[in-house]
Amino acid sequence: MRLTKQTNYAVRMLMYCAANNEQLSRIPEIAKAYGVSELFLFKILQPLNKAGLVETVRGRNGGVRLGRPAEKITLFDVVKVTEDSFAMAECFEDDGDVDCPLIDSCGLNSALRKALNAFFDVLTEYTIDDLVKARPQINFLLGIDDLAPRRVTGVAAPAA
Repeated sequence: MRLTKQTNYAVRMLMYCAANNEQLSRIPEIAKAYGVSELFLFKILQPLNKAGLVETVRGRNGGVRLGRPAEKITLFDVVKVTEDSFAMAECFEDDGDVDCPLIDSCGLNSALRKALNAFFDVLTEYTIDDLVKARPQINFLLGIDDLAPRRVTGVAAPAA
C-alpha cells in the first residue's frame, strides 16, 4: 500500500504545528520548510480543518494550529481524513462491479482485509507527538527557531 502525497504532507503539516507549539504556524512558512507549494498545503488544510485536526485563525496575524493536543492525533486519524480509498484489490471496491465468481469465498479478500486492519492498528499506535518527540532537533531542522513568536488567543475561524 502506498499513501498519497496529500497524506504525507498532512502529517508533516501537523508535525510542524506540533513543533511550533503554542504559536500559530503560517502556510508560507510550512511550505518553505518542506519545499512544497502553498496551494498544495491549502488544499490539504481543508479536510484537516473539517475533521478538527487543525484550527485556522483568520486575519493579518492569523495562521494554523493543532485542533487538539498532538498526543491525541494518531496517524490513523490523518490517514482516514486524507486517503480516498483503501481498496487493495478489485474485490475491495464497493461499487458492485466485481467480476469474480469467488468474491464471497476468496481467501485473498480475507487476507488483504486482515493485512489492512493490521496496518490501521499500527497507525493507531503512533501520534503526531510521537513523531515530533522522536526528532529532538525538529525545530532547528524546520527553521522554526528562526521565527518570531506569534501567540494568538483569538477564536478559531469556523471550518471551511
